[in-house]
Amino acid sequence: MRPRVLFVCGSLNQTTQLHQVARELERWDAAFTPYYADPPLDWARQAGLLEFTILGFKLRQRCLDYLATHRLTLDLHGRRGGYDLVVTCSDLVVPRNAARRRLVAVQEGILDPLDWTFALWRRCRWLPRWVAGTAATGLSGRYDRFCVASEGYRDLFVRHGAPADRVVVTGIPNFDDCQRYRRNAFPRRGYVLVCSSDARETFKRDDRRAFLARCREIAAGRPLIVKLHPNEDAARAAREVREACPGAEVFARGSAEEMIANCDVLITQYSSTAFVGLALGKEVHSYYDQTELQRLLPVQNRSAARNIAAVCREVVAS
Repeated sequence: MRPRVLFVCGSLNQTTQLHQVARELERWDAAFTPYYADPPLDWARQAGLLEFTILGFKLRQRCLDYLATHRLTLDLHGRRGGYDLVVTCSDLVVPRNAARRRLVAVQEGILDPLDWTFALWRRCRWLPRWVAGTAATGLSGRYDRFCVASEGYRDLFVRHGAPADRVVVTGIPNFDDCQRYRRNAFPRRGYVLVCSSDARETFKRDDRRAFLARCREIAAGRPLIVKLHPNEDAARAAREVREACPGAEVFARGSAEEMIANCDVLITQYSSTAFVGLALGKEVHSYYDQTELQRLLPVQNRSAARNIAAVCREVVAS
């Protein structure tokens, strides 16, 4: 009998990463589901209170649309059961039926900055991990293996309390070969690119006016392009850009990575796209410390999905 595996997806970035892993497990019986939770968190989702997370209806629907487009087997919330392995895009929420199975977690990308919510969670461990946002990624200890982007990230997760013997450096699929983004059909060249974040939508502090003023200062008269985060209020964000940076082009859709490949300068807030810029040798401005970003940079091994699939086989075999 072929091993049965359930992939718990999330945002499009997380979903496409897990799909790449599934392709490397072609002889396995694979099913997919959007991110899910047990009650009472699921009741909050159904009431529309979690739209700022991957549990919300908007990102959930994008995941479902992707799965349908690629004709992937859907098992909503893993209700069919009987899986040999669960592969999840995040361990911030681990539903009961997933926790009872062998579990492999896969890092998505950059983490939220360590702020007062992380400090609060560290002091009050009875609080759910999601209170601290993605800064608490990898700290559940409820996985057999946690596949991470780089040695720098492994050190960070272990330092925060992740079990060292279960954290393995594999690379992460959407960030393991950034050079491939140079082959693209995006028509612009020689501009300053801004990749904004969904900070306000996820209840983080964001002085958008000051940020755009800084972007205008860095651009210094050069062409400016703004790529909005998929989870942003696009209408509001575009209006703010038009007011603060007249003449700037705004894109709500399209490949941010391909736009980065063609730019001269990249400006980000909390976005994982900073890693793409650094890997491609761009001048990068970010809210994160530049030295720390270089240390955390995902390994460019072009084999992250294959490495994660190997970890999955190892866990099932054990």
